[in-house]
Amino acid sequence: MLSIIIPAYNEEKLLPETLRAVNDARSVFSAAGWNSEVIVCNNNSTDRTGEIAVAHGATVVFEPINQIARARNAGAAAARGNWLLFIDGDSIPSPALFAQVLKHIESGRILAGGCLMDISGPQSLIIQLAKVWSLISVTLRLMAGAFIFVEANAFREIGGFSHELFAGEELDLSKKLKKVARARKLRLTIITSPRLLTSGRKAHLYRPKEIAVFLFKATLRPFHVLKQRDQCGIWYDGRR
Repeated sequence: MLSIIIPAYNEEKLLPETLRAVNDARSVFSAAGWNSEVIVCNNNSTDRTGEIAVAHGATVVFEPINQIARARNAGAAAARGNWLLFIDGDSIPSPALFAQVLKHIESGRILAGGCLMDISGPQSLIIQLAKVWSLISVTLRLMAGAFIFVEANAFREIGGFSHELFAGEELDLSKKLKKVARARKLRLTIITSPRLLTSGRKAHLYRPKEIAVFLFKATLRPFHVLKQRDQCGIWYDGRR
């Protein structure tokens, strides 16, 4: 069984399209004899996020503390699947991408994986950053938080996403899962094609200077910046 987990904070604008795409794409698993479920973690939203999730057939759980790691973990705690698939609420997966996930899972050689992303809209800065990230992701086998699939037992073995981090929690997860994978003689993989289509809204909501300042600080003092909510405003200041 596959559990698809979507953390969502005030996502009423983009969540309907994400859920329609997810429900369409998971037919790939149904055709292969898998059961699946969709869990939306309403991360203390003040809009119609929860209502929209219910209307699209998702199970809704509530996480009162606004933090991406906690939202993903709350969804995972309610999951019944032996595999977990985390997708962000502003991303559009295709059936072809889910087919690649299924292929890797059924190979018996993969413990976890992610994929590369295409950014919607003509946002040059975000697109250039995505290109740099793609190279890093494939080279170092680091998973982007927008799309992660992982064996449920392994996820729980390492304690899920770290509650100490307000950003970069997927990098910490990747590092921990690599150790488990080596012990089990398995590996992490990054799907290079097809890619996940994800929103480039941050380029509209934040000035290039704001993004650049955050990246500079996070590079210079990652453990200081990523553990403080007020330093990670790109994710937590409520702009939508």
